[in-house]
Amino acid sequence: MKRLFVITAVLLLHACYEAPERKCEDFRIGTFEFETKIAGEIQKTRFVRNDSIEIDYYNNKIDTASIQWINNCEYIVKKLHPKSIAEQKAVHIKILTTKKNSYTFEYSLVGDTNKQKGEAFKTN
Repeated sequence: MKRLFVITAVLLLHACYEAPERKCEDFRIGTFEFETKIAGEIQKTRFVRNDSIEIDYYNNKIDTASIQWINNCEYIVKKLHPKSIAEQKAVHIKILTTKKNSYTFEYSLVGDTNKQKGEAFKTN
């Protein structure tokens, strides 16, 4: 009887669970802003993305990267003109949740298990 109660409770809790909304298609192209804290200061990056190219505007510099979509919510970004060995490494980005004008994502160097999280805001 106790086992039946536990199984029923688990099934009910599982049935009530809703996965976070992900309308990743809405964020494949557009202009976005992302803020992060570097050395104690908030730094802002703006980037423009189409289906295969991303142009980053950061600290009065412009970088261009290629985009390879794995699925609707994951993609790989790789700089087209890296200036160092570190810049040659590709970054894996996974959109975790979406809202009307923003998305939460996690990112890491390809193959690295140390993931960071961020939120990007669509400006157009």
